[in-house]
Amino acid sequence: MRLEAITWDRLGDLLAERLLDLRPADGGAWPRVAIDGAPAARPGDLAARVREALRIRGRTSLVVGTDGFLRPASVRLEHGRQDVESYYSDWYDTGALWREVFGPLDPGGDGRVLPDLWDPVTDRATRSPYVPLPPGSPLLLHGPFLLRHWFPLDLSVHILLSPGALRRRTPGTEQWTLPAFERYAQETDPAATADVLVRADDPRHPAWSG
Repeated sequence: MRLEAITWDRLGDLLAERLLDLRPADGGAWPRVAIDGAPAARPGDLAARVREALRIRGRTSLVVGTDGFLRPASVRLEHGRQDVESYYSDWYDTGALWREVFGPLDPGGDGRVLPDLWDPVTDRATRSPYVPLPPGSPLLLHGPFLLRHWFPLDLSVHILLSPGALRRRTPGTEQWTLPAFERYAQETDPAATADVLVRADDPRHPAWSG
């Protein structure tokens, strides 16, 4: 796949432009977008850029991070603090994401999305209020492993890091997670599955598939 050099600001602008005309495939009122990537790829930063670019264009959106839908520590860490299988399969409450984020955006839904559910620092429920998302406003969901859950996405973006870049940019305390991303690449192949691919081995000089 041919990739073209781009700046992060320009990437945010072009994705926002695409979202202005994006119509949900199921006939619903809210486009659903995933920005997928390992924490080291900082997918939340790109989601924030797209949100700002949409705001400038007069379109509201809602950014939701999967780190706000972590399971309680008693579940995440049941098999130890560095269990790769648990990290890959059990850390994120995908059931809550389906129920509280995607369900309200189904055709006929009320558009009231829960932006987060669990605070991993305090290990308690956040008790955040539901956010009403106006019709036509995109959901921007960011986090790792998003393309393996069959979420009803209208646009998917994957931020790719080579194994070497991922290793360099992952903090030492999180190096144990790297096999989970290797497995994700093998089983899901997000680089080929995503609608838009962004390569960010050098965070100063990204490239994308257009």
